[in-house]
Amino acid sequence: MTFDYSASGLKVLREEIEALRAIEPYIRDSSFAAACQAIMQIRGKVIVTGMGKSGHIASKIAATMASTGTPAFFVHPGEAAHGDLGMIGQDDLVIAISNSGESPEILTLIPVLKRLDITLVCITGNASSTMARESDIHLCIHVAQEACPLNLAPTSSTTTSLVMGDALAIALLEAKGFTARDFAMSHPGGVLGRKLLLCNRSIMHTGESLPWVARDTPVKKALYEITEKGLGMAAVVNPDGTVYGIFSDGDLRRILDRNISIQEPVDKVIKEGCITVPPGMLAAKSLEIMQSYRINSLLVTDENNHLVGAFNMHDLLVAGVL
Repeated sequence: MTFDYSASGLKVLREEIEALRAIEPYIRDSSFAAACQAIMQIRGKVIVTGMGKSGHIASKIAATMASTGTPAFFVHPGEAAHGDLGMIGQDDLVIAISNSGESPEILTLIPVLKRLDITLVCITGNASSTMARESDIHLCIHVAQEACPLNLAPTSSTTTSLVMGDALAIALLEAKGFTARDFAMSHPGGVLGRKLLLCNRSIMHTGESLPWVARDTPVKKALYEITEKGLGMAAVVNPDGTVYGIFSDGDLRRILDRNISIQEPVDKVIKEGCITVPPGMLAAKSLEIMQSYRINSLLVTDENNHLVGAFNMHDLLVAGVL
């Protein structure tokens, strides 16, 4: 007999969806808003703690908060009882997670937290538990039963804990007016960070690696410049350093089609003017311009149209913008 893995998986999915629906009243409850307001008012950080599977959820909630504008970190309750409690200050707030609400490791910490007058928010599945009674604010995540058929492995309960934490983090994000740029500041190594923080000046070629020629340079020498610098084009510059135009691979193909001598000055075979971008423009915006005009390279100029750099699609790809 072949076991129906899909049926089992779908059963878990349906049961956990029902568990999430069941906690909707707890988010509508005034305790949720009270928890958000308490976090908004603290001068320190949010410390999230939990034991076992709840500890894994606590760690993720702390990470989500930290990346969405609410400074937070995870403290293991067992380690806290052996010295790490020193990480928690009077200006902080503690979120403790336990489905039963009777985690011994967390119960050990509560008297110390109370002596330090630290606000304690407990997320439990039992409103009558010790943690619920001892907390300043209790957030209930009660589920009728776990998705585990033995009703033993934390499944639905950890899902509801995680979603309650996400709900807190996003409510705080919106209340603070946290923006995509703020998010990027805490994710400088990610794709979003690169798109929202990386400017043209960070990727453009300058100095000896910048391909450019004077207007009266013969096409033949301009081709050498393009080949040597490897950007597939060369800027054509006026005597005062301002940009006259751009000589690209496409211009070369048109020259060959028209049988024009490669000894001709380069300014005689190209059109005057080209698209340029400032060094402070976001590289992602420059990418949009390149895609809109179907071009592979851009010249970077200052406010007076002086050439300061250049880059192409490959540079955007290497930088992770493309």
